[in-house]
Amino acid sequence: MKATNLGLALAGLAFSATAVFAQDAFKPAIVYDLGGKFDKSFNEGVHMGAEKYKKDTGTDYRDFEPQNDAQREQALRRFARDGFSPIVAVGFSQESALKKVADEFPKTKFAIIDAVVEKPNVQSTVFKEHEGSFLVGLLAAQASKTGKVGFVGGMDIPLIRKFACGYVQGVKYAKKDAEVFQNMTGTTGAAWGDPVKGGELAKSQIDRGADVVYHAAGGTGIGVLRATADAGKLGIGVDSNQNGLHPGKMLTSMVKRVDVATYTVFDQAKKNTFKPGVSILGLKEGGVAWALDDNNKALITPEMKAAADKAAEGITSGSIKVHDYMSDSKCPM
Repeated sequence: MKATNLGLALAGLAFSATAVFAQDAFKPAIVYDLGGKFDKSFNEGVHMGAEKYKKDTGTDYRDFEPQNDAQREQALRRFARDGFSPIVAVGFSQESALKKVADEFPKTKFAIIDAVVEKPNVQSTVFKEHEGSFLVGLLAAQASKTGKVGFVGGMDIPLIRKFACGYVQGVKYAKKDAEVFQNMTGTTGAAWGDPVKGGELAKSQIDRGADVVYHAAGGTGIGVLRATADAGKLGIGVDSNQNGLHPGKMLTSMVKRVDVATYTVFDQAKKNTFKPGVSILGLKEGGVAWALDDNNKALITPEMKAAADKAAEGITSGSIKVHDYMSDSKCPM
């Protein structure tokens, strides 16, 4: 969508949404991150949470998929002007936009996923991605036959380095001498939607000997997983359970429960139990996990599962400390 058409598109969206919800004060809305709501990953997890709430309660919602950075703030403001509440801002990139709009509409309930906005009308949800990444790193090391595994990130930011750091720790925990290749896709929002480059990066790691590749790259990761499967190697998905994309060629997925976070925001707003503040969800809270289902169960041996379960218990009890890159950028290697 061209920027010049944004006003018309948002106006049309707002008009139709207002008509639908005219008699209902509870009017949830979502502004996705770049990459689209059907990215098979982060955005889609949010969409799935909203769809589940709709199915369970009959409550409709409205959403918007920005095509560039400027559209985030415009969409948040448009939804707020038209009486939507709660409004969920998806992704750390919406932090600055939400800070402005939340101040302009103090009676509107907002939520942001993957960032912290300290405002009296904002609920922030962040995750301990490093804990889940540790577990899939452990599994990657155990599954690897070459002793070499890979990681492909999307936009080169501290949050994605957090995934990578946890992954490296898990790999090294299982096999001290294992080698981990790391590549980031880019430094702008376009890095989330470039499956071609994702595939190229995965192929370069495979050419160097990697036989398991983990991605934290949104829509770009679809190319990573496709290239890995085509090469007869194993991929590891992220955010949503991506095991079904290439059954039998996906070792696992590091699941981040953004669907639950979205559902919870909607439900709390509906029941008037919505509270501002920060929620931090890790293994202990059920916020992150590794996926085991019919698509990958043949790849996970009893020994691998036992090792992952034991490590998870260690992380939740505190006996295993997983380094958080967001608090200290010196990742132990």
